[in-house]
Amino acid sequence: MEHSKEPKWYVLHTFSGYENVAKENLENVIKKFNLEDRIFDIVIPEEDVIEEKNGKKKLVTRKSMPCYIFIKMIYGDDLWHNIVNTRGVTGFTGPKGRPLALTDDEVLKMRLEKIKVETDIEVGDTVEIVEGPLDKMVGKVIAVNPDNNQLTVAVEMFGRENNVELAFDQVHKTN
Repeated sequence: MEHSKEPKWYVLHTFSGYENVAKENLENVIKKFNLEDRIFDIVIPEEDVIEEKNGKKKLVTRKSMPCYIFIKMIYGDDLWHNIVNTRGVTGFTGPKGRPLALTDDEVLKMRLEKIKVETDIEVGDTVEIVEGPLDKMVGKVIAVNPDNNQLTVAVEMFGRENNVELAFDQVHKTN
């Protein structure tokens, strides 16, 4: 396989519980071999969930796809050894352990790429959460970050106000 010209997303398999170690080690490999112009991003897929322990509910972030991390790079066979020999990485997911790039559809579904979204939501607006563990909860917008397509919403849960980071498409403005 020759160098592709455009960076694409690939999936790496890691040892169980080694996602953070693998990411950190990959970042060290990038620096050591000056690969900043070939490897652009490393993502550990995570999600926010509400856990209940001893009768108390708590919002926690956990890995949504344990044993997997995503890497955005311009692939070439010369990178294969650097990546698969990184501590914590067991290999690429793909036929016979060879890299297979994600489709554009898969990248969008997994929210690996940020698409610029226009919104009319402003600080002080009331919004209803329409996706995720806080579905159907209502809160007040306290910050809008158009660069990341995110907003911070103050939501009352567990008897007190909590600030939650949400994507624009996870909320609807209420009247």
